[in-house]
Amino acid sequence: MDAFIDFFSFQDPNVRLVVLGMLFISLSSSLVGSFAFLQKKSLVGDAVAHSLLPGIAIAFMLSGSKNPWVLILGALISGWISILIMDYLTKRSKIKTDTSIALVLSVMFGLGILLLTHIQHSDFGNQSGLDKFLFGKAASLTLIDIQAFGLVTLIIVALVGVFYREFKLLSFNYEFAQAIGMPVKALSFLMNTLLVLAITTGIQAVGVVLMAALLIAPAAAAKIWTYSLSKMILIAMGFALFSSLIGSFISYTYVNMPTGPWIVVILTFFTVMSLLFAPKRGVFSRMKRQRENSLKINTENILKALYHLEEGKEEFFEWHKLDKILEKRAFNKVTLTNSLKQLSRKNWIVLGEQKVKLSKAGELEARRVVRLHRLWEMYLTKRMNFKSDHIHSNAETIEHIITPEIERELILELGAPKIDPHSSKIPYAD
Repeated sequence: MDAFIDFFSFQDPNVRLVVLGMLFISLSSSLVGSFAFLQKKSLVGDAVAHSLLPGIAIAFMLSGSKNPWVLILGALISGWISILIMDYLTKRSKIKTDTSIALVLSVMFGLGILLLTHIQHSDFGNQSGLDKFLFGKAASLTLIDIQAFGLVTLIIVALVGVFYREFKLLSFNYEFAQAIGMPVKALSFLMNTLLVLAITTGIQAVGVVLMAALLIAPAAAAKIWTYSLSKMILIAMGFALFSSLIGSFISYTYVNMPTGPWIVVILTFFTVMSLLFAPKRGVFSRMKRQRENSLKINTENILKALYHLEEGKEEFFEWHKLDKILEKRAFNKVTLTNSLKQLSRKNWIVLGEQKVKLSKAGELEARRVVRLHRLWEMYLTKRMNFKSDHIHSNAETIEHIITPEIERELILELGAPKIDPHSSKIPYAD
C-alpha cells in the first residue's frame, strides 16, 4: 500500500518523468496506430520500428550527441527511407508486400546492429545508452526526452485533428478518396510521417522489438468494442494510457522489472480479454448468439412441423407424438428436448408424456413461420424466376431472418397471394 501511495502521489521526480513520458508515447502510438491498423499497416509499423536503428546510429556518429532531437531526425529519415524502399519493391517489382516488408526489416535491422556494434568498439564518446533503443529503457528518460515526446505528441494530435475526416476516408475507402480528387498521395505521405514519428518516440521506452505491440495492440483491442472510428480511437487511447500507468507502477514496485515489456503485457491482457468478452464481437458473445440462433431455428422448425401435421384438419389443437415430429424433422434427442422446453416456456406448446400440441399462441407463431416460408417461395418464383423445385432449401434458410418490415414489403410486392408455388395455402394472421 505504501508503494501505491508513493507512486500515485507522483512526488518522486523520476516517477513523474517516466509516467509522463509513457503517457505521451502511449497517446501518440495508439492514435496513429488506430489508422495504421485500419489501413492494414501493422507489419509496416514493425518494419519501420526495426528500420530506425541505422538512422539513430548514423545521427549519433555524425553529431556525437544523444540529443533526442538529433536522434529523432536520424530515425525519421531512416524510417522514411524504409517506407520508400517497401513501396518501390512492391510497385516496381514482382516482390509482394509481405516479402518486401520482411526484406526491409531484416536488412535495415541488421545494418542498425552492425552500426551500433561499430560504435561500441570505436572511440565515440558518450556512447552509453544507445543500446536502450533495442529493448527500451523507460526508467532512463530525461526531461529533454519528455519535452521532445510532448512536442511530437502535440504535433501528431493536432495534425490528426485537422485531417481526421481525410484520414478516416483514406482508411476505409482509399479508391473512393482517389476518385473524388482527394490528394491521397500527400495524405499517405503525412500519415506515414506521423507513423514514423510515433514509432521514433516510442522505441526509446519499449525498444524496436516491442514497438509494434504498443502501436497495434490498443487499436486491435478497441476495434472489437465498437463500430465507430472516433470511439475506437478513444478506447485505444484508454487502453494504452491505463496500461502505461499499470506497467510503470509494476516497474516501480518490483526490482529489475522493465517498464516497456510490462506495458506490452498489460496491453496483451486487454487485447485477449477484449477478444473473449467484448459484448458484440467477442468470442463468447458470438458463441451465445450462435446458440440463440440455433435454438430459434430449431423451435421454429418444430412449430412448422406441428403446423404441417395440423394443416387441413378441422380440429387444430390435437396431440401429436414426438415420433410424428421426428418424421417431419430430423432432430437428435438433446436438440429436440431443449427446443420443446423453450417452446413450453414461451407457452407456444403444451407438453404431455411423449406428446405435444400447439397452444393458441403457438398456432399463431407457427402460422407466421409457414407464411414467411411460402411468401419467400412466391417471391423467388415470381420476381427472381426460380423454378418451383429449386426454392424450398433457400426458403428454409431465409424464413428465420425475415423481419416484420420485410414481411409487409413481400405482401405488398406480391399482392397478398393466397397460395404458394406448390399450391399450398398461405396462412395469414386472423
